[in-house]
Amino acid sequence: MSELAHLAIPGTQIALRVTPKASRNRIVIEPDGQIRVYVTCVPEDGKANAAVVKLLSKALGVPKSRLDLIRGQTARDKVFVVLG
Repeated sequence: MSELAHLAIPGTQIALRVTPKASRNRIVIEPDGQIRVYVTCVPEDGKANAAVVKLLSKALGVPKSRLDLIRGQTARDKVFVVLG
């Protein structure tokens, strides 16, 4: 998952598509560069978003507090920004 480490620069916006209720937690980078995040959580009460933040922060090597969801709170397509 270290292929996302280059995105851990403050101010970087990361667009991704989330698939909740997957069989396991994982991040896949499609050949076209689209980032797909699969989480086992259900999309209710922010559980899936929290799982995405946890997985993404681990892949980027940054604390969860440095990731901010700026678009797509309730959508599958989300945009996160890396805070400084």
